Amino acid sequence: MPIIQSLDRALRILDLFDEQESELKITEISRKMDLHKSTVHSLLKTLQEHRYIEQNPETGKYRLGMKLLERGHLLLQHLDIRAVARAELLELASATGQTSHLVIQEGREGVYIDKVEGPRAVIRYSRIGRRIPLHCSSVGKVLAAFMPQAELERLLQGYDFTVHTSRTITDKASFIQELEQVRRDSYAMDDQENEPGVRCVAVPIRNHTGQVIAAVSISTLISNVNDAELQAFIPVLKSSGERISNQMGFGMVKV
Repeated sequence: MPIIQSLDRALRILDLFDEQESELKITEISRKMDLHKSTVHSLLKTLQEHRYIEQNPETGKYRLGMKLLERGHLLLQHLDIRAVARAELLELASATGQTSHLVIQEGREGVYIDKVEGPRAVIRYSRIGRRIPLHCSSVGKVLAAFMPQAELERLLQGYDFTVHTSRTITDKASFIQELEQVRRDSYAMDDQENEPGVRCVAVPIRNHTGQVIAAVSISTLISNVNDAELQAFIPVLKSSGERISNQMGFGMVKV
């Protein structure tokens, strides 16, 4: 199928702008595009007419226009985290052989909104719609760790640190210390804190503003996955989390 040259050139002009070069002179655009200045001027005028490009009245330089922001927000409003993450959950379950989960926060709990059982999965306690405590689950720790400080303080006022196993965190000070570690590592571990014999690892999912909106995890049995194998799963999990975050707009210009 033939490419429409003028459209291709206009789109390539938009791609010239980034964090390092947010504004460009017409001569700079002409040089980068290897096009005559008059051709570039016509393309810029067309993009300006539709508000995809604007001109700084003080410097005369060109920059991206507000129309791109409007279109971007429209796209982000229609992104469904479950639909976006589904392929990664399938890949994660296949790569690790374990059960992968997608969890969001609701109040003082996490809620499973999707799961995929891998070929080696033997854990059956999780189900879509099931709630899980924040203080004794890897997903809950991730969701709590990256909250704004004021929101975290409100959540922990009167929080019930229910004991589920002998390893469960039972007080606010220990939980806060655990969350500091999660922020340093960019992942959380539940080492038999919610279910005896079960270990889970989770990483954050971020949206276009950098806000953590969900957590993705894998669940394993100690009898089925040893320490070395579990550690090897962490970079795989982090990569999945990064790809989902990128699809949710993380890394876009923040406003």
